[in-house]
Amino acid sequence: MDSETTTRQLAAILVVDMVGYSRLLQTDEIGILTRQKNHLNELFTPKVEEFLGRIVKTTGDGVLIEFHSAVNAVHCAIALQDGMAKREAGIPDDRRIVYRMGINLGDIIVDDDDIFGDGVNVAARIESITDPGGVFISRNVYEQILGKVDCGFEELGAQSLKNIALPVEVFRVISDSILPYSGRSKLPTQKTNTRFRIRIAAAAVIVSTLLVIAVFVGPWFPRTTAPDGVVSEAIARKPAIAVLPFLNMSDDPEQEYFVDGMTVDLITDLSKISALTVIARTSTFAYKGLSPDIRDVAADLNVDFVVEGSVRKIGDQIRFTAILIEAKTGKHLWAERYDRSLDDIFAVQDEVRAQIIAALTIKLTPSEERRLARPLSQSAEAYDLYLKGIEQENSFTKASFAEATNYFKQAISIDPSFAAAYAHLAQTYSFVVESEWTDEPEKYITLALESAKKAIELDDELPYAYWSLGRIYTRAYASDLPKAIASFEKAIELNQNYADGYVFLAISYTYNGQAERALPLIEKGMQINPRAPMWYFHAEGMAKFFTEDHEAAVTFFEETIARNANLPFPYPFLIASYAYLGRIDDAEWMVMEFEMLGQSGEVDDIMSITGVRDPAYRELYEIGLRKAGLE
Repeated sequence: MDSETTTRQLAAILVVDMVGYSRLLQTDEIGILTRQKNHLNELFTPKVEEFLGRIVKTTGDGVLIEFHSAVNAVHCAIALQDGMAKREAGIPDDRRIVYRMGINLGDIIVDDDDIFGDGVNVAARIESITDPGGVFISRNVYEQILGKVDCGFEELGAQSLKNIALPVEVFRVISDSILPYSGRSKLPTQKTNTRFRIRIAAAAVIVSTLLVIAVFVGPWFPRTTAPDGVVSEAIARKPAIAVLPFLNMSDDPEQEYFVDGMTVDLITDLSKISALTVIARTSTFAYKGLSPDIRDVAADLNVDFVVEGSVRKIGDQIRFTAILIEAKTGKHLWAERYDRSLDDIFAVQDEVRAQIIAALTIKLTPSEERRLARPLSQSAEAYDLYLKGIEQENSFTKASFAEATNYFKQAISIDPSFAAAYAHLAQTYSFVVESEWTDEPEKYITLALESAKKAIELDDELPYAYWSLGRIYTRAYASDLPKAIASFEKAIELNQNYADGYVFLAISYTYNGQAERALPLIEKGMQINPRAPMWYFHAEGMAKFFTEDHEAAVTFFEETIARNANLPFPYPFLIASYAYLGRIDDAEWMVMEFEMLGQSGEVDDIMSITGVRDPAYRELYEIGLRKAGLE
């Protein structure tokens, strides 16, 4: 190898190999070689050129391809597998050409037109364990493409590869374009967590112990979910953390909004880290005003770590104290106090988050680093108004929503680039319509959509903005379920701990006639938010209703009403569920309860305000209502 003709560079390497090449040649040597040549000329060459790659060399049964972009390498591999499935469709199994594809991002040696080195060797070894017809990638590739490629991933863990010194983290690419084959590799994967209600004490002790050991031995690695099901069959057990409401140490109780806002922002930031399971605000704020034993919190919320702290705000000065606690032992892993001016609030938040990440030895992906580095606002004054708006928004009254709207508008006037303020403003407009607090619904629907879209325009990586837009599209007054589903899927892609995102995606699927896809999403939401709000139960009740499990549906609708009997939306579903079970007396009683809330018991009126759009589901719903005696 001539040193003058060799160079080193970083490249994404795609290794392609034909499954059962020798066997295929024995069945039809001329036919296989001819089709192989045609595939290379008609599919591989144009696709590699399209994705700006270079075919380094071909062998009788394989292809070595180099890319400067990991994203292009994965896009190309998916396109090649899709093309092969179509080109070989109808060919008998014993004569069908199927490829395995492995991708690695690493340092390579370029010698004239050939390439060598560990980057190539690892790609070749990954290819050797890949599913027939599938694409496997290394962690290096995964971290570069996460959030940039329209596919999902299944984490297969660290794999010992032949002649590779250290284990390599491998991920299976999941895409509608990659067809499953019976030759699926038997590689170790993590099994899906059971429902949050089930507690297996012995297993929990073992898992908890292993997690505590692992946190101090090495980093926790992220995984993502498949777009097709959003929750993969293999949910890797990740360290779970709960941020308890910070204490307001200010002399002024009116500063509670600021303290709560800092708590929520830390929860939101940590939630963007795919290597963590972060318990939702709804569950952790159940401890507000209490002084719980950390071990009780850990058992209740099923977490490994807890963050608690306090905030004192006097004028433009703040004192912020935070502590990271190992839940099982009560040991303080990290603690710090910050005395800063209000103008330094964003720097304090960044430092606290960074210290927690460092203490847990978590490795961020490049996209996570980028998103976390972006502050909500550039203005401390705008941020303060924003937090006041959040406090009013959470009060759920007509007057509080009017105040919230004003606060968000003021924040935007100070910082016109404040995407999160626009996203919350969209929600205040939406709630005005939902709650029938206006005689101009069309005006507020338009304002809601414009504000949500503006938020995304300003920050296209803000999960709440996509959730806000999706929620508006889910409602009957602005129903566009495909857009709603796309918005919620994007929110979850950006924040895998977005409990409300999972559950609203489930609702959208149910409204769209896909209730069977909703159930695992609701389970995931309830794992992240174990003290789930009542509308989670309503969502599960609807999914059970439309999968015709009416016994279970009754349980969830009754639980929804028990938590808040003043909200009308679960009553018609419970009435229909009772009717399908032949419990007409119970249905008639529930009709009276529903009408006492000032609601119309006429079927046409009920159907006009439901978000359900699938014709078969609407018919099932309407039949149930009429079985109960409604007209």
